[in-house]
Amino acid sequence: MENINEARKIEIGPDTLRYLNTLRKWTMFLAVSGFIFLGLILMLGIITGTFLTAFSRSDKIPGIPDMLLIGSFIGLALIVFFPILFLFRFSKHASNAVSSLDGKEFHRALKYMKLFFLFLGVLLILLILSYIAAIVVFGFSTSVFKGL
Repeated sequence: MENINEARKIEIGPDTLRYLNTLRKWTMFLAVSGFIFLGLILMLGIITGTFLTAFSRSDKIPGIPDMLLIGSFIGLALIVFFPILFLFRFSKHASNAVSSLDGKEFHRALKYMKLFFLFLGVLLILLILSYIAAIVVFGFSTSVFKGL
């Protein structure tokens, strides 16, 4: 069994290492940019929360509650944080794999790239399901109001 596994190894040539190094640079750029935009989202949430509480009146106007708006910024930041983190970790491990030609580092890098795409895939499925649910609810509510 061991001889069969040894015969089926994948070898990575210099061209593939150059492609991996280029990919690593772009994912690092995207991850750093993502962390910057994540910080901007959090700052915007804090500024929005500060202004909403500073300029709130005692007689509340019906609308979006302050905490719901601030919570949406925090929720968005949490959703965006994980794919950015997975890209960053992929880039770091890919850099180590290219510089030291370490197969274990390459394996770790691919693990984080898998987690990145898995997270985005699950997020897309949830988004599609929420759209379908919104369409069903909207269709049901219009049929109910049409009968009135």
